[in-house]
Formats: sequence, C-alpha cells, structure tokens
Amino acid sequence: MRGKRSKQYRKLMEQYCMTFGFREAYQVLVDAEMVQDACRFKMDLSAGLERTVHGKVKPMITQCEIRKLYEKKSEPGIRDAIELAKNYERRRCGHHPDEYPKPLSTLECLSSVVDPKQTGQNKHRYVVASQSQEVRRALRGVRAVPLIYIKRSVMILEPMADDSADVRMREEKAKFRAELKKRTPKRKRDEDEDEDEDGGEEGGATVESAAEKKKKKYGAGKEPNPLSVKKAKKNPQQIEEERRRKQKLEAKEAAEKPKRKRRRRAKGDGDGEGATGESGAGEAGNAGGEGEGDDGDNE
Repeated sequence: MRGKRSKQYRKLMEQYCMTFGFREAYQVLVDAEMVQDACRFKMDLSAGLERTVHGKVKPMITQCEIRKLYEKKSEPGIRDAIELAKNYERRRCGHHPDEYPKPLSTLECLSSVVDPKQTGQNKHRYVVASQSQEVRRALRGVRAVPLIYIKRSVMILEPMADDSADVRMREEKAKFRAELKKRTPKRKRDEDEDEDEDGGEEGGATVESAAEKKKKKYGAGKEPNPLSVKKAKKNPQQIEEERRRKQKLEAKEAAEKPKRKRRRRAKGDGDGEGATGESGAGEAGNAGGEGEGDDGDNE
C-alpha cells in the first residue's frame, strides 16, 4: 500500500472512530465473493483488512454467505475459500435453512444485519467488505458504514458517504459551538439586561455596581512600562524653547539671590592691641621696682 493512500485510510478511520464510535477490533462483514477473490489473488484477507483499516479486525461471515460457498463446492478453488471462511466468526443473520431453503441475496442478508430496523444507522458499527457494487451502493445510504472491496489485487477503502460526512460536519460544528459558549464571557449588555429582568437593586447601589463594572484595572495599570518605551524625539524648535526657558530661569534666580558682603578689618586695630599690651607690661615692671626700693629704705 502506498504511503499517501495509507495516510488517507488512517485519517478516514480516525474520523469514523471520533464521530461514530468505532473501535478496535473492527467487526468486518465479508461476503462469499470477497473470500473467493482473496483466494484467487493469493491474498491474506485478514492481514489485508488490518492494513487497510490500520487496526485489529474481527472478520465475520453470515450464514447465507457460507451456504453460498457450500453450494459451489464442486467448482475449482472453492475448497480453499470454504476453509478460509470456516476460520471466521459466524454472524447469525436469522435466515435458517428451514425457513429459507435458498440463501438470501448478499444485499438482503447484509442489509438485514447492518440495519435490521431500517433506521439508516449502523447501530453495531460494522465494516462491510463486499465485491458487489449493488451492495455498496445500497449501504452508502446507511450512515457510518465503511466499505471495502478488492480491485486488481489491491484492497480499497471507499471515501465516507455524503450522508455520513454531513452527520460528521454537524457534530463538529456542534462541538465547536459548545466550546465557544464555554470560553466566551458574558457580554456587559446581557448582564445589564439580566439585572433589569431581575428588578435590580436600589438606585445608589445600582449606580455604584455599574460604575465598578464599567472599568476595572488589573495589575499596576494599563500604561506601558516607561523603561521599555522608546523616548519620543524632540523637534529643534522645542529644544530651542527649552534652552531659552532654562536661561530665563537661571537669570531670574541669580537676580533674586542677595549679594554676599565682604567684611574688611581696619589697619590700626591690630597695632593698638600690641601697644596696649606692651604698656601694661611696663607699668607692671615699674610697680615692682618701686616696691623693692621701699624695702631697702626700710632696712
């Protein structure tokens, strides 16, 4: 099987699984002609089915189809087909030989098994492997029926029928809408309408709640980080105006600031202090000399 076709079949079976609930091991209904063609092409039917649906399979054959093989046992090559069909699980279709001496056609038998109540649904999730074009054409009208056939020793899985594809698209849209309803917050207009229907509260409380709901700021604020914002470039005219304004401000401050007065000393202040000191010292010496002379006279 080529890679591209294998990828398509895998994707198709995944769609059947997600939308219609198919699961492994897949129940595959085979007809007598499919078994005969598999023996004629020397094909391992079970392995081919597993490669086609990309999973484990459980081949089944109805009582009517196995009876058709036994009726042809005199034909060459039918013995191998009978032995192969014996290994498959027998699906009871309810068409007993006592009531139906001749087995029903493949279309009637498989239709009664896949859709017994004619509801257009594959309730038991069968995969049908049939070589009859009539059978495949009829089962395309039943939703969720994967159809397989052999063409030139190549096993082919038919694309999803239109009815099944429509069902799948509707379910996908329904899931998408349900997810949107979960994630989409309720609009303020709807909340206000709900409050109006409920009767609301008093006038002041209603105004306050509306003002609170009107705008909420989370975090430090809605402005961007000033450190991360690029500074705006100034025009030459703005730069010149700022320079003039700065010069005027400096000149005004200089005019208002009081001038510092320097205090100067007089030249005679220091000399007078020295003379005074010397005269005081001389007076003290004279006084001492006079005292000593008086002592000498007394003696």
